[in-house]
Amino acid sequence: MTKNPDPDKIAVIGAGSWGTALAISLALGGRDVSIWARRPEAAEIMRTERHNPTYLPKAIIPDNVQVTHDLESAVEGRGVWLLATPSQSVREVAGRVARHATPQHILVSVAKGIENGTLLTTTGVLRDVVPIVPAERIGVLYGPSHAEEVGAALPTAVVVAVPDLEVAQHVQDLFMSPRLRVYANCDLLGVEIAGSVKNVLAIATGICDGVGYGDNAKAALITRGLAEIKRLGVAMGAREQTFSGLAGIGDLVVTCMSQHSRNRYVGEQIGKGRSLEDIKAEMNMVAEGVKTAVSVHELARKFAVEMPIAEAVYSILFKGMAPRAAVHDLMTRSAKQEHRLLDN
Repeated sequence: MTKNPDPDKIAVIGAGSWGTALAISLALGGRDVSIWARRPEAAEIMRTERHNPTYLPKAIIPDNVQVTHDLESAVEGRGVWLLATPSQSVREVAGRVARHATPQHILVSVAKGIENGTLLTTTGVLRDVVPIVPAERIGVLYGPSHAEEVGAALPTAVVVAVPDLEVAQHVQDLFMSPRLRVYANCDLLGVEIAGSVKNVLAIATGICDGVGYGDNAKAALITRGLAEIKRLGVAMGAREQTFSGLAGIGDLVVTCMSQHSRNRYVGEQIGKGRSLEDIKAEMNMVAEGVKTAVSVHELARKFAVEMPIAEAVYSILFKGMAPRAAVHDLMTRSAKQEHRLLDN
């Protein structure tokens, strides 16, 4: 393995919908990009037929995307590693290539979630597993960005968050294109909390749809859900203004409203009376909000933050609470002052 990785070459680690879409976007922007698929048969189809029938069937993979099932080959000589696996798999996959990392590497996660047990964000996991890479070179690429639209080259804006502004700007330059606009942010914690917790709130809005409540209820869930995300983030040390940005209100709205959203779909099906086990069994892709709901439940307790909507989702998913009963409890809470967002 080379000791001097090329800072302009990118390895996409994970060939799900989002990893595939970003590899396509990077390739169309003229970048040198490889993508690793966990299953050899998936890698072969992507390599020979130039599409991903399981996760992104309508998108065409450009010929200049190098597809492989060999993880070491995928990262060889590439200075930017883009982790695009489910959040609960980041530790295992990163651990497989950690010995090949150098202090010159940049690690970027696009997985949105909080690890169960450790309560670490994905960059926290990467700092733990790949300690040779300085923390200032580990970040995320988050924002309102459904893979189906990015893979189709529809206009999208996202945010890259890295503690070191120069590193953030380098990643920004690599990913920018006429159809993918990238903003830079140094509040890594705020971006990660916003982008991860919003999946739990998307389940809540899906439940609202499934039960048959209207737009009024959904708008209330999104608005008050943002207040909950902000409370948790600020209590953990994030900057309040981050939650008004792309990773905050932007990603929350798109995930709660879009038919592309896996988390909203899970909530909708639960609202219609289906069990979580049956829903998960039929899905090819991971709804990150399900496991993140457990971590958010524990974080809210750890930081003594009141998060009634997130707690209602946790109770519905894991404690057998009926959706209508949860809504009744939310609607009959004691009266509050809206302007005291952080004290509600």
